[in-house]
Parts: sequence; C-alpha cells; structure tokens
Amino acid sequence: MQIDLHHAMTWVVARDAGFLPAQASTIAHAAQYVDDATNYGHIEFSNGAAYERIATAHKMLEYRNLDSLKNMKVWVPFHFLPGNGGLPAGQNPSGSFIQKLICQPHSYVAKDMVAEVLADKDRPYSLHRLGITAHVFIDTWGHRGFAGVDHPVNHVRDIKDHNGQTHHSLIAKVSGYFANILQDNIPSLGHGQALSHPDLPHQHWSYQNGLGEHIERNNPIDFLQAADELCKVFQTYLVKPITGLSPNVKQHIAQCFAQFTSDDPELRHQQWLDAIAADRFGLGAHRLSYIAKGPGSWKHQALGTTLAQGDEAYYEYHPDFMHSDWKHFHDAAKKHRQSIIVDILPRYGICVS
Repeated sequence: MQIDLHHAMTWVVARDAGFLPAQASTIAHAAQYVDDATNYGHIEFSNGAAYERIATAHKMLEYRNLDSLKNMKVWVPFHFLPGNGGLPAGQNPSGSFIQKLICQPHSYVAKDMVAEVLADKDRPYSLHRLGITAHVFIDTWGHRGFAGVDHPVNHVRDIKDHNGQTHHSLIAKVSGYFANILQDNIPSLGHGQALSHPDLPHQHWSYQNGLGEHIERNNPIDFLQAADELCKVFQTYLVKPITGLSPNVKQHIAQCFAQFTSDDPELRHQQWLDAIAADRFGLGAHRLSYIAKGPGSWKHQALGTTLAQGDEAYYEYHPDFMHSDWKHFHDAAKKHRQSIIVDILPRYGICVS
C-alpha cells in the first residue's frame, strides 16, 4: 500500500476507532514514515552524545541499491511479514522454507505482532509503535503471496488489469528505472515484478506467480477488510468494544477506493486529505498533513536539519530531543524489529537474523 492508505486512511480508521485527532495523526505519521525512513547509522551531537537509528525502508527503484534490498532486517519485519502458511506456531506449511516466509493476511504471526504492541502501551513511543504495526498489519493484505527476500517465488508473469490488458507501458516505464535492464531482470524481491499493482486500492488484477499458479486479486475488497481489521486492532488498544469500522466510515472508504483511481499515490493522498478536511467521514473536519523530509519534518523538529539524505557532522543537542517524535519512531522501530526477528518468528521456526 502507499501513502494514501498508510497515512490518510490510517488516520480515518484511528479516528473511527476512538483516538483523538492528535493521537491519530501520530499513529498515521508513523505508519507512513515506515516507507520514508531510509537513513541509518549513528548520529553525533556536539556535546558528545550519540544516537543510532535504523532504516525501515530502502529506495525500491534505484539499481545501485539492489544489494541493500536483500536485507531481510528491513523487508521481513517492516513490509513482508512472514505468514507461516497461515498456520499457528509449531505447525509448518508443506514445501520448502520459503513457504513460511510468504506474506499472508491476518496471519497468526500478525496477531502475535499486535499482541506485542498491546503489551507495550506504557512506553513513551507506544503510539509510534502502533503506527508501525498498523503499516505492517495492513500490508499483509497488500503483500499477500509475496516474500521479503529475493526468491523465484516472487516471479510475476502475465499481469492483467480488470479489463484483461497487460500493462506493457507501465512495465517499460519501471524497467527504465533499472538502467534499461530487461523486465525479466527486475529483482524477484517482494512484489517488485508486480510493479505497483499490489498497492493500488482501485485495482482489480491477476497474474501468474512463481509457482505457476494463476492468482486473482481484488484490492478494493481486500483493502476494505484490512481497514476493518485494523480498526479492531485500534479498538483493542483503546479497550473499546470490538466492532470494526462504523457503517458510514466503511461506506465512504469504499467509495474513496472507487473514486480515487489515479496511479499517482501523491494525487490520491491529496484527495484523501481533501476529503478529511471536508469532513467526508463524519469524524470532524481536520487539516491533516505529512512531511517526510526537510523543513517541518519529524527529523527537522528533532535535530534542526533540513537534509533529506545523509547527516550533518554534528548536531546541537537539545533536551527536547529525548521526547521528539523522530526519536520515538526510531525507538519504536528498533523494538518492533527486535520483537519480530528475535521473539516472534523463532516461535514459527523462522530465522532471518
């Protein structure tokens, strides 16, 4: 999924579940920032203090970064949560180890992930971790059938949209980002060969997977179910009745899927923001915004830098850094990664560290 759903729709779902506007904004910002936190390593302060942050994403369309894309510490815990074949801990799907890594919607692994964040509610970064969890949780619907490793299981052929037409022009465009290499050589990492089809909320599509199976996907139906289940996660966090989305909000989310049909995620995001500002969902009009990098971003507020890539040699330390959203996000991301890789996945016989 992309910024329209990870940010704007997540805000709508959080508000419908009962979070206050500011709380929902923190959750939604963290959910989207998972796709934008691409820097990693230590930063140093002029007073001698230091802090280590981690990357929760890599840039997908830069050929020089393909080796980095194989880093399971990024793609497995933050984007392609292993599904263990939909089976509980202690049971194994048939076939080879890759079958355990394939993402499955609302898997037992995903439920364990939710349980971990619910048990961590007393932390200052709790809402940030809930946002990270929200990102990974709904991506189990968008990324179903794919694995966060470079493997033939992710091979995709014969992509068709709901009209049965292969997107040759889109394939050519994306292949161009990979320095004119053949479409067959687009890395079989995650859903790279499926292009943006798994992320588009309006897309009905089909393809042949790496196992030779014909797969039909109806994103509007899948993503609406994901939003409803995410609402239940938020209601559980708030200790409220577990009812899922209210009928009005559910109806309008489905309408947005049907009406916002551009393949440009930024355009769809703006349409969602306009709908929120106009109180389309009946949750109260709100001017929601998101800045990933530069002036006004979480990193800028925490460190005073406007750099989008790289770091200053040193940063001036301010006590407010300890309570900044940027630090809370990275604290939460490190705890999330540790929880998934060290605590949860080994219960399912999955070792990726």
